[in-house]
Amino acid sequence: MLTGRTALITGGAQGIGLAIATVFAENGANIVLADLNEDAARTAAGSLAAPAVGVRCDVTSAADVNAAVAATVDRFGSLDIMVNNAGITRDATMRKMTEDQFDQVVSVHLKGCWNGTRAAAAHMREHGGGSIVNLSSISGKVGFVGQSNYSAAKAGIVGLSKAAAKEVAHLGVRVNVIQPGLIRTAMTEAMPQKAWDQKMAEIPMQRAGDPSEVASVALFYASDLSSYMTGTVSEVTGGRYM
Repeated sequence: MLTGRTALITGGAQGIGLAIATVFAENGANIVLADLNEDAARTAAGSLAAPAVGVRCDVTSAADVNAAVAATVDRFGSLDIMVNNAGITRDATMRKMTEDQFDQVVSVHLKGCWNGTRAAAAHMREHGGGSIVNLSSISGKVGFVGQSNYSAAKAGIVGLSKAAAKEVAHLGVRVNVIQPGLIRTAMTEAMPQKAWDQKMAEIPMQRAGDPSEVASVALFYASDLSSYMTGTVSEVTGGRYM
């Protein structure tokens, strides 16, 4: 479904980002994995079943993101799909959370997404359009204790994406959002068992999701199957908080 297209994925060296890259590669896309860990990005790129490269990128830096876009175009001749996936957590209650912990999470998630959306749209609007997929979280819909920074950033991504979608729709650029719920990754599986059990009890489908199930929705948004969709939010949660 993506033959002849090129995708740039931030935070693509592992987890959901790598799962998205894997599905995109299986569907014919050229892949650029942008990650703070350049070695991991290059290693991950080498594992994909498509032409792929890994580059270092700090998404909080507009210069880094612009450079990643430029490197993508230089290497493959186009940028057709942008996935803003990079993220971190610095969980703590508001009473204990430091200002730096708040700033770090908002900067990586929200500013990083803005940097990626802005840079990708700037290229796409001049080259016939494209698809931007931004990763939010169910935490941005309902808010979780100990995640005032993360919930704020993930909610902000939804507002950012809707505003951006309105700005660039007439230029053929689509911007959509995915809100994953409990997905089995190294980060979530490191949670205490009590926290895991509590989250599982909230899921009507009674299981956690797999990164590939988020990747399938990203593929839908990246492909022509969603050609008349922009500014939408898809919850990949097993029915949690519907």
